[in-house]
Amino acid sequence: KSRACKIRIVFGHRKGMHIDMVFQNDDTITAIASGLSNSGISVIRISGPDAITAADKIFRTKSGSSLMNADTHTVHYGMIMDGDEFVDEVLLLVLRAPRTYTREDVIEIDCHGGALVTQRVLETILKQGVRLAEPGEFTKRAFLNGRIDLSQAEGVMDLIDASNRLAMKHSAGQVRGILKDKIMRLRNMILDDVAF
Repeated sequence: KSRACKIRIVFGHRKGMHIDMVFQNDDTITAIASGLSNSGISVIRISGPDAITAADKIFRTKSGSSLMNADTHTVHYGMIMDGDEFVDEVLLLVLRAPRTYTREDVIEIDCHGGALVTQRVLETILKQGVRLAEPGEFTKRAFLNGRIDLSQAEGVMDLIDASNRLAMKHSAGQVRGILKDKIMRLRNMILDDVAF
């Protein structure tokens, strides 16, 4: 896997040093985001530089319009096709970087929720040169691309694993950045005390 990293160091008055890192992933990943079980709808996510191109190769609309020119944050109705073979009737969301969870181009496909049809849609995506995501890789990319900090990334995992309402409430606060905000306020107080 090749990754490029841009690092910017910023010095500011009373702010100390701040380091921004942006990781650019050259590969595109996909995974079933909703879990693999029989349900009404399954969600499959694609993220990376070729997400829209890969989806455009397998998605067909009645009008024949291309996803390449689709506006960001739009929903499209159509079919997933594997060559000439119909796979499923879907809703597809186009989300262009940087206003996405991973700060990369993202496609979300809402397909029928049967385990077999969901797996078949995923296989069709993988045939386009998209790699199967590792567990937690979408959140990892969100963290590495500066979309969330480490406490928020931990909060996402805790929210998924929450077993009661109190744990869910605490984790949701972490995801929203409440812990990060408290740490930043403490940091600024300490810096002010040290500076004066």
